[in-house]
Amino acid sequence: MENVKSTGFQSLKEFYPYYLTEHQNSTSKLLHFIGTGLIFLILIFGLFTAQYQYLWFIPLVGYGFAWVGHFFFEKNKPATFKHPFYSLASDFIMFFDILKGKVKI
Repeated sequence: MENVKSTGFQSLKEFYPYYLTEHQNSTSKLLHFIGTGLIFLILIFGLFTAQYQYLWFIPLVGYGFAWVGHFFFEKNKPATFKHPFYSLASDFIMFFDILKGKVKI
């Protein structure tokens, strides 16, 4: 993956290649994938069962899995700290790109 600097992003389209460079480790990508998948399951469960208190687990699960991936496997700081919205959107894009086979774990 090419070296992309982490500053001056004007769009999500510009940010996503940088985001991918911060996710090279397969274990980290797997943890992101699991965390994002669990977010969807918690959301669906909470909404369809009207047990909204479970929705509070979404940020804990999503960030928990991702941050373990960054701190223990990638050994870098999550992009969320500098680019929270682009990073969140990119996490969902990467999740679906993994499902489509565009990003390999």
